[in-house]
Amino acid sequence: MGSETVRDLAERYWKGEADLVHEHHPVHAPGPSEAEELDEGLLYLKSIASVSALDTGDGIVMLDTGSFFDVDRVYNSVRAWRPAPLAAAVYSHHHVDHVFGTKRFEEEATTNGWPAPVVYAHEDLPHHFDRYVQTAGWNGVINSRQFGLGLIDLEWPTEYRKPDVTYADHTTFTRGDLTFELRHARGETDDATWTWVPERRILHPGDLFIWAVPNAGNPQKVQRYLSDWATALRQMAALEPETMLAGHGLPIFGRDRIVAALTDTADLLDAIEGQTIELMNLGKPLDEIIHTVEVPVHLRDKPYLRPVYDHPQFLVRNVWRRYGGWYDGEPDNLLPAPRAQQAREWVALAGGVDPVLRRVRELMMTGDLRAACHLVEFAVLAEPQSRAVHDVRAELYRARSVQEESSMARNILAHAALSSEQGMRDHAGRY
Repeated sequence: MGSETVRDLAERYWKGEADLVHEHHPVHAPGPSEAEELDEGLLYLKSIASVSALDTGDGIVMLDTGSFFDVDRVYNSVRAWRPAPLAAAVYSHHHVDHVFGTKRFEEEATTNGWPAPVVYAHEDLPHHFDRYVQTAGWNGVINSRQFGLGLIDLEWPTEYRKPDVTYADHTTFTRGDLTFELRHARGETDDATWTWVPERRILHPGDLFIWAVPNAGNPQKVQRYLSDWATALRQMAALEPETMLAGHGLPIFGRDRIVAALTDTADLLDAIEGQTIELMNLGKPLDEIIHTVEVPVHLRDKPYLRPVYDHPQFLVRNVWRRYGGWYDGEPDNLLPAPRAQQAREWVALAGGVDPVLRRVRELMMTGDLRAACHLVEFAVLAEPQSRAVHDVRAELYRARSVQEESSMARNILAHAALSSEQGMRDHAGRY
């Protein structure tokens, strides 16, 4: 970073000059290393998710609080900035990169005899904390793949600080000189909260805006809601904010830029859902739909709408799941034979694993890695102990992963390569 400020880097984001695929990926931790005061009384900290703090004149209010590995960094950053107690915090939703940062402040309040900070969230959020406890093992596995954690066995948190105040549709609280208007939306989650601070014209959208194609698909996670999400974005744009504190990535400054970013994101979501439903209404199968629906041309080059995290095809699948269930329209998949049995049949028809691997190599040479992946999966299912098969599979998935702009796709494909290097199809799942 050197002397580059958050505002400097945010300007490069906006102009498309920052590397959001790797160096400045909005959902990875690298970014400005220190917290920075963006305006008087407004502190911003970039981690995997953003943490923002407002000095109200009567205590500090945080908008999102960081992950379980951010606890000390968030506390130390705020304390280096202001000595005032933490009066309140707002969870924009239940994801673990947003909800752990009040811990040290609560310990401090107990020590100093101060009132404990009040945490606000939507009424559905506590249910998701309970779900996380119930599925901790599963979440460790899927997030190891999604975030490219390699051979690390991620231990998913099982203790959560639940909110003190919950609401259904909207609520407002006042602290010092500032009003915090909380509104519910369904988007990346069904418990999303976006916050408006009218006195400062500050918008905190949470993960409803993340400097990327919205995380509205995510192949390993629960249902997302594209049209509801688009509605919320347009409601935010109508307020004409002057500062937007994105849930991931850097802030956006200036009314015109913020309105454009919110409106364009809403347009993308509506376009994906509209095209998908139109084809569903024609009775088209999922396979045809995911290869037909496209992001509108005029949105593809927007620096805040590149598919650096989620992938547009994943969004299509989530629309299908929401409106059409899990049946993909292929009758052989309705009550299928085990995939390993299918693989053995196809490999036998090909004359064994060796000709399959030769064809995989041919496809790799021509650049058709997508088709090659299908064939190599049949080979590894048919002969799961074959070192030769795993060697080809690892090479193939390494090659394919580096081609992907979407970090979700890139990391899951790279995980397949790593797994074959360990003699498995999936290291995280131990199979």
